[in-house]
Parts: sequence; C-alpha cells; structure tokens
Amino acid sequence: MRILLVMDPGLPVPPKLYGGHERLVYLFAEEYQRLGHEVTLLAGPESHCGGKTITFGTNNLNRSKSVRLKEAFFVWRYLRKNRNNFDLVHNFGRLIYLLPILNSPVKKIMSYGRKVAPFGIKTMNKLPNKNIVYTACSDYCVGTGNVAGKWATVYNTIDFDNYTATPTVPANAPLAFLSRLDKIKGPHIAIDIALKSGNKLLIAGNEPTTPDNVEYYDTLVRPLIDQNQIVYIGAVNDTQKNELLGKCKAMLFPLSGDEAFGLVMIEAMACGTPVIAFNHAAAPEVIDEGISGYIVNNQEEMLKAVDKIPFIDRTKCRKIAEQRFDVKVVAKNYLDLFND
Repeated sequence: MRILLVMDPGLPVPPKLYGGHERLVYLFAEEYQRLGHEVTLLAGPESHCGGKTITFGTNNLNRSKSVRLKEAFFVWRYLRKNRNNFDLVHNFGRLIYLLPILNSPVKKIMSYGRKVAPFGIKTMNKLPNKNIVYTACSDYCVGTGNVAGKWATVYNTIDFDNYTATPTVPANAPLAFLSRLDKIKGPHIAIDIALKSGNKLLIAGNEPTTPDNVEYYDTLVRPLIDQNQIVYIGAVNDTQKNELLGKCKAMLFPLSGDEAFGLVMIEAMACGTPVIAFNHAAAPEVIDEGISGYIVNNQEEMLKAVDKIPFIDRTKCRKIAEQRFDVKVVAKNYLDLFND
C-alpha cells in the first residue's frame, strides 16, 4: 500500500527535543515502512524517515499567518498533482490540507492529538466528501469534535522497545513528576503529596515562559525546591527520561487541564512505573485501575494512593500498557480503519 503521511511544519519529524506529535508521526512512518508499505512523509525542514521525505515550510512554531497560508498552498498543489499516487493519506496536520482531495476516491484519515475545533469539522462535512475517517487520541478528545463525519478513537503511542522496564525498586524510591511546570500541570500538588508522604520527588520538565505561569512557578514551586527532598532536574531527553522514570516508585499526574491524552503516562508505564492521576480528561482511559496506576479525585485520595503503590506489579504494569499502546498495536488500529 502507498501511504502519504502529512504533518505541519514548525518542528522536524522526528523532533530533536520537544515535539510529541512529531515523534508520533515518525513512529507511524517507520512502522508502516516496517510492515512493507511504501511511505512518503510530507513535513517541515530537516524531517526524515525510512521512506521518501518531502519537506516544505518553515520550522518556527511562531511563524506568521501568511507563512502558514503558503504552506497550505504547497500541500494543496502537491495533493492535486499526486492524488492518484497514494492509497491512503494520513494527515496529522491541518484539516484544510485535505481540501483538494476531500471528494476524491483516495482514502483519508484525519488524526487529532489535541482538542478539536467543531467549526472546521462542520464546515468540511458540508462540502462534498468521501472516504474520510476522523480520529482522535482518546474518547475524551473525540468528544470535542464528533459533530459530523465518521469518528474513531485511536490512542497515542510509543515504541516500547525504546524503554527499559524496572521490575522492582526500593521502598524508599522517589516519586516522579514529569511535565511542563505550568499551573495546569500541578507541580505544586506533586510537591505537596511528596512532603506529606515523606517521599523524595524528582521533578523534570521545562520551566514556564508565560507571565502568569512564571509568577505561579516563582511563588508556589521554586521556593519548595531544596534539591534534597524536592529535586528539580530540568528538561530531559529520551535517555534521561527512561532512567528517571525507571528508578521511581510512581509518577504523579495531578493535571487540572484538558489533556487530550498524556503521553508521559504511558512512557512511565513502559518503565514499569505506575501512574497516580486525577480523574480528569483522558486519564481514566489510559490507566488500568490497580494494574498500571490509580485514578483519584483529589489530593487526599492521591496521598492515600501513594501508600497503595507496593500492591502494583511493575512487570504487569508494563505488559498491559504495551498491549494497548505500543506502536505495533496502534499502527495496526489505523490500518484497520483503512481496511474497513
């Protein structure tokens, strides 16, 4: 099968550091190629994959509207010219990219990894269209855009082969918090849980950049980082992340915002590290209660869940997560949509 994968410019595929969505696209490109399909990747500068790569646009997340419009024109020209050269167009970029082939026979999958704008879905479905399936990375995320068209949930993924499971850790192993240090992510809550439970907490992630979150961080987080019990490591790469998560007894995920999936949760599970998360957004879909972690409703319940961590089998935690979220499983789920 001939597959075209499309991704917005802004960051290369795969990303050098930050870029969860770009990393997903790369994983699918490589897995489709491994399965014997002919893969073409259409993405920003410096992108590459095991198949053919065509680059366009500018790698700048703050690029102007005029630059983004030129990027759309490029994709439109490419799709008009090559619409008959592919069996499947799998788009992780802007929905508007599909406009020239919306009503062509080629099969199309439009995938979302964040909250969906219903207006765009309604507009595109008022136009003549065929052979298109919309997907989002959780039932929660599907619910934000399922106003028209055919929808399916296909979860986010990682390559579990890149993570090392740690079957046991000492009773005094630390807790982990791994995320951007914005208020919505709840690092102050993770610190509170660590202090009240008497556990060490390893914090990794980028410091805030927006004024409101900088004020939050300087007021409620930074003063409590003593580099003894509450340790801030900074941003981490994939190798460091694997090592960090593997040596922790659990990862805290006290999110209060609308996280479409929470990729870091399955990264922790791949290391055998269970996750304790608030009952919010997609977390209840990702965590298997009592097997890969615990879902809690507030800080008091999160504190109690820390005491239940020894009851979780870390090997089983990894196994069930791998069965649900490994790239080999998730890529097949996408290809099953094509076959249907």
